[in-house]
Amino acid sequence: MRPIRPGLRGDLARTLRRVVRTGFAATTALLIGPTADGARAEPAAAAAVALVVSVDVSQSVDDSRFVLQMEGIAEALEDPGVIAAMTGHPGGTLFAMVTWADRAGLAVGWRRIASRADAFAAAAQVRVTPRQSGEFTCLGQMFRTVTASVLPAMPVPAERIVVDVSGDGIDNCTDPENLETERTALLAAGATINGLPILVPGENDVVGAGAYRAPGYGLRATPLPQERTDLTQWYRSHVVAGPGAFLLKAAGYGDFSRALRRKFVIEVSGLAPGRRDE
Repeated sequence: MRPIRPGLRGDLARTLRRVVRTGFAATTALLIGPTADGARAEPAAAAAVALVVSVDVSQSVDDSRFVLQMEGIAEALEDPGVIAAMTGHPGGTLFAMVTWADRAGLAVGWRRIASRADAFAAAAQVRVTPRQSGEFTCLGQMFRTVTASVLPAMPVPAERIVVDVSGDGIDNCTDPENLETERTALLAAGATINGLPILVPGENDVVGAGAYRAPGYGLRATPLPQERTDLTQWYRSHVVAGPGAFLLKAAGYGDFSRALRRKFVIEVSGLAPGRRDE
């Protein structure tokens, strides 16, 4: 085995410390060194936007609703207007998808969308996402997972970070104070949180009353104190936050794809200068 030159060990240690400080995997490009023609490899370009699509898959979301959500996200990614928005900035758009119920998981890892082919490849991956089991709607757990593991795994920096949260129920497994703590931590990580409540007449007209089995409550009424309100207002109070944050409603699962296409264009283009509800 050839010995490691003394200077090389020091260079490697300094590079690894830089990786830890930045938190972005892109800095590993510094380890590659010169290319075959002698030129030094350039780090990957930063993205304009990093978009985390965060999808409720709790017990209220049956198999048909799950398919409508996955197909809606895939159709949005394939929409010409969305593709134009995602690819219209230098560096394109970083895309990842999180599904959450009792726990949250990274269902589609970070992908750069800088071309139509990239967008269609991401859509294909969304369509084959397996169903995640779970009874409750643990929004606070999702916030924590995105803060602790999803954002630090971004392959390159982004000018803006957007977390797009959709669902048909309220958090029923996190104390309200802890929920706010987790949301605050996600905002401190640089994210804007937008909301897409899915309104199903006769199911989630009233939420948080504690005496009803509203969507997301599982088989039991929530043991947590929650105000009696409607889902849109609950999302305004407990989800939507950050610079340019906004809320856009879906009129049932059949409207999810339409609402998401519009929401993606607004989010990626940065067309929402302040809070807006639609």
